[in-house]
Amino acid sequence: MPLLGRDVVLVDALRSPFGRARPDGLYAHTRADDIIVAVVRDLLRRNGEVPAAEIGEIAIAATTQEGDQGLTLGRTVGLLAGLGTDIPGFAIDRMCAGALTASTLTASMIAVGAIDAAVAGGVEHMGNHPLGANFQPNPRFLAERIVAPDALNMGATAENLHDQYPALTRERADSFAAESQRKYAEALAAGLISPDLVPIGIADPERGWGLATADEPPRPGTTVEGMADLPTPFRPGGRVTAATSSPLTDGATAALLVAEEKAAEWGVAPRARLVSYAYAGVPAEVMGLGPIPATEKALAKAGLSMDDIGLIEINEAFAVQVLSFLDAFGIADDDPRVNPYGGAIAIGHPLAASGVRLMSQLARQFENNPHVRYGMTTMCVGLGQGGTVIWENPHYGKDAQ
Repeated sequence: MPLLGRDVVLVDALRSPFGRARPDGLYAHTRADDIIVAVVRDLLRRNGEVPAAEIGEIAIAATTQEGDQGLTLGRTVGLLAGLGTDIPGFAIDRMCAGALTASTLTASMIAVGAIDAAVAGGVEHMGNHPLGANFQPNPRFLAERIVAPDALNMGATAENLHDQYPALTRERADSFAAESQRKYAEALAAGLISPDLVPIGIADPERGWGLATADEPPRPGTTVEGMADLPTPFRPGGRVTAATSSPLTDGATAALLVAEEKAAEWGVAPRARLVSYAYAGVPAEVMGLGPIPATEKALAKAGLSMDDIGLIEINEAFAVQVLSFLDAFGIADDDPRVNPYGGAIAIGHPLAASGVRLMSQLARQFENNPHVRYGMTTMCVGLGQGGTVIWENPHYGKDAQ
């Protein structure tokens, strides 16, 4: 059934290569808005059948909305991308689920007939805008015990999951992280990653201009043995390490969503069809549990169970967070449905951009798995939230492409 009125489809989802957020990283001398503008331009170029004039909104997320990530990003990106002054746009923030929220919000606008098409995405330059920079939490959070003292430290919340659930051991987390790196390396070698990457022009004051064409964060060849002696930066004697956490990352993503009836009119082949979505809250000190109630709500809205879901793209903020989700639904750590192309532990997690990266990978997997009817994208969110979107495979029942 349609989400509200009209069915909404994902036409395409692209991203920049992801870079490490550090002084010598891929995008150290590149503006955040220039990265997302390049992705949006290529998204529209690749999907020229969709009339640019029919795009009703441009929604772009960023967690830290200042500097080159400020000034109402959706509007400024539209102008910089050459879409003209007629197409409105706005910025949005739901921390890690920013781009996911931009997608579901504009999809709802399409479903009720307010618009026919939208660009939704996100950008995060964590090198220029570290998480928490210039953030001034209200003293009431702690004074009135609204959140626990460690709720604003994402690494500490991951340690809390290890504490609360003894079955979530460091050994399991290390093994999952190593598998993420291996699966990404295999997907890259098989040509399953590069098609959705937009080359980005980058500047370097010493070497001049260059072109970013590949992800920088992955560490191929990572082994469990190599992780054994890594320190635990979030707690002395803890269990969360750099290897079981997503690295600090710069990057951008963008998706093109349209009404299914308009896709047919324009001769556009959709890559996924939106079935349902949900967001949910949990205690901030265990924010990694957020995808669990969000998924339960999204499944109930769709009239489905986890047994109906053939592919799962879950953001790997921390390995323990993914493991808590798997245990909640009785899914094995090595279930082939889960992040078959690897995840954020390998690729990186540019906060507000990551939701569309999940959509991009799921859409690619749909094309190669016509026996799968339903898939999901899900992620935890800082301050104790989760978001889940269930998608239907338009290639279901057809021969593999």
